[in-house]
Amino acid sequence: MVGPNMSETTFDLRSDTVTQPSDAMRQAMAQASVGDDVYREDPTVRRLEELVAGIVGKEAALFVPTGTMANQIALLCHTRPGDEVVTGDGSHCAYYESGAGAAWSGVQFEQVGRGGLFTAEDLAAAIKPRAYYCPNSSLVVVENTHNRAGGRVFPQSDIDAIAEVARQQNLALHLDGARIWNAAAASSCSVAMLCKPFDSVSVCFSKGLGAPIGSAICGNAQLVEQALRFRKMLGGGMRQVGILAAGAIHALEHNRDRIVEDHRAAQRLGAALREVEGVRVGNVETNIINVNIDGDALAVVEAAKRRGVLFNPVGPERVRLVTHLDVVSEGFDECIARVVQTHRDVLGAPATSREELG
Repeated sequence: MVGPNMSETTFDLRSDTVTQPSDAMRQAMAQASVGDDVYREDPTVRRLEELVAGIVGKEAALFVPTGTMANQIALLCHTRPGDEVVTGDGSHCAYYESGAGAAWSGVQFEQVGRGGLFTAEDLAAAIKPRAYYCPNSSLVVVENTHNRAGGRVFPQSDIDAIAEVARQQNLALHLDGARIWNAAAASSCSVAMLCKPFDSVSVCFSKGLGAPIGSAICGNAQLVEQALRFRKMLGGGMRQVGILAAGAIHALEHNRDRIVEDHRAAQRLGAALREVEGVRVGNVETNIINVNIDGDALAVVEAAKRRGVLFNPVGPERVRLVTHLDVVSEGFDECIARVVQTHRDVLGAPATSREELG
């Protein structure tokens, strides 16, 4: 909670990726048994892959350095150049992966629905005719929870209906489950149940769970064998990486059950902000709060920074705040007070221009 160059307490609400590994996690990483994972000889990586495959309910898993790589490997496994991938509005694959889908897989995206969610009817309407002059619809990507939409949980009934249409049309299904841990905690469903309809699943250990790095792509043994080749092709072959895998194992074994605390903290912060004039907060389902304001988002962000609270603008009049284990452990009442007072001060005063903010 205290930044390396900050003399007083700073609450970092920019993302749940900013967490610091705990002393216990660092000890587990320091003591990890390691081997060369390019030779598939790292015992700690094997343990992590078996653990996460079991949690997700798939036959196998592959440890990769980032969630972007996990998603891109899934695209490579399921598509061919010129194919079309159907995703929800604001999909991470389409918006936040530097155009990698086009660069590596040669695919285009058809975004459907609204607010990150879509229905089986939306999918059916988006699938192109099987004609030589149309792109081939080959893959559907569901994001759960949805990052850009404010941590929304994708209703499982809609996922089941989407899966039925996908099977009928011979489309593969990929789950971008970077925050599937949050979806499971919010819905009181097991991770395996949420992942069951999908051919492949990506999960992240550094979002919400507190590990310093790492994701995994999960599926059947054939898909993971194919993913291993693509991981190497993309530069993700790693050597004595059990040191990092040990952090992910510790995160899975110790930090999954406490995620509900992040959700409660987000709901408290959202409720406090609803009391501020000029602020509108939607339903807070997990640990992400999207706040619409009648004013300049950048001005609010800069004013909060001066008060020792960090969060991001995600639009001219919208900010995003994310709770996580490093901010809810202690002093969160103070964090709420600073965020609320910042909004009151800025929205009650003339807007500060971007030039004045430097």
